[in-house]
Amino acid sequence: MASESVFIHIIISLSILLFSAKILAEIFQRIKQPVVLGELLAGIIVGPYALGGLPLFGGEPLVVLDETVKYIGELAAIIILFIAGLEITPREFLRGGIASFTVGAIGVIVPFSVGFAVLSIYGLGSFETLLIATALTATSIAISIQVLTELGKMQSKEARLILGAAIVDDILAIAVLSVVVTMVQSGDTAPQIMDILFIILKILGLFAVLLIGAIFLVPRILHREKLWKSKGSIEGITTAIFFGIAGVAAYVGLSPIVGAFAAGMAVASTKLVKQVEEYAQKLQFIFAPLFFAIIGAQVDLRGINMDVLVISGIIIAIAISTKLVGCGLPSLIFLKDKTSSMRVGIGMISRGEVGLIVAGVGVTSGVLSTDIYTSIIIMVATTTIITPIWLKKSFKNTLAEN
Repeated sequence: MASESVFIHIIISLSILLFSAKILAEIFQRIKQPVVLGELLAGIIVGPYALGGLPLFGGEPLVVLDETVKYIGELAAIIILFIAGLEITPREFLRGGIASFTVGAIGVIVPFSVGFAVLSIYGLGSFETLLIATALTATSIAISIQVLTELGKMQSKEARLILGAAIVDDILAIAVLSVVVTMVQSGDTAPQIMDILFIILKILGLFAVLLIGAIFLVPRILHREKLWKSKGSIEGITTAIFFGIAGVAAYVGLSPIVGAFAAGMAVASTKLVKQVEEYAQKLQFIFAPLFFAIIGAQVDLRGINMDVLVISGIIIAIAISTKLVGCGLPSLIFLKDKTSSMRVGIGMISRGEVGLIVAGVGVTSGVLSTDIYTSIIIMVATTTIITPIWLKKSFKNTLAEN
């Protein structure tokens, strides 16, 4: 009976999160604001740290945010990144490889370096500084993808560069996270440079192998017209494939969303891409708002005090400025346009999964204080909220012209 009660609680929580996300999305659509912002705010409002915390489920909070709900959120992120991968073929991705790698790499190096330097001067401990600097590295690409899709700009040159750079950014951020977690667990603040290089090269190599494998295998599986005769077979097999590749990515130490993106690119190179896109967009109608609502529901603002506000302000300023400079300036070299380059910088500001993972690692290991943990969560929430507003505004003139 206890397990049945937990299951019912999860179902009710998902229902409330999805329903509120769609309602707020409708409202934000009508007031001409990014829909994703409404979905995020819905999660904050009905999450367990706000209205969802009311003891209306047998004396327990109405909305639960346990591991199962968070796993469903991660599945939703996999679906979102698979759909993003469908927008770009492997050839197009490789064609922008130098630009993507340059923008993505600098977009990791600058936030980490500036964050580490500034917070060291501020007087935080070495491990706290390392963890916060790591939380500043990775972009939450799902936010920008949703806004660009909503605006019909996924095929623009800025969107292509944001996509490619964010994937590189994510891969490198995972490498940085691996190094920092190892340092925290071992207590070694000065690891050997060769060890760091080995981890980074290993993770880049794993992504290359994963992408090549997906490009080689996926078309050969899908292009079996005589085999896939039943209605829905292509869609079902494709779903199994992108979840499978995401699982392989996670197993070898990459982010599962990187695997999903690689699977999407592999499908984009097949003649079935249009059929899969129509199906995938229906998945997106459900899982995208659910993902953003779950992200919003994790925001807990109850631990705010003056110390938290000060350190949050510093971290947020670093988070915004370093992505604008670290990604926007290198983009200017490749796009030759200040406005387009600025959009790339804006599109890379949002933090998400890696920031939350870092905060969790820091708390469970005892390295982060409650104030620093809350500050990282506020940084993730703030950058996630301002990115869609700013990105949409940056396209305002283009939309007016059209």
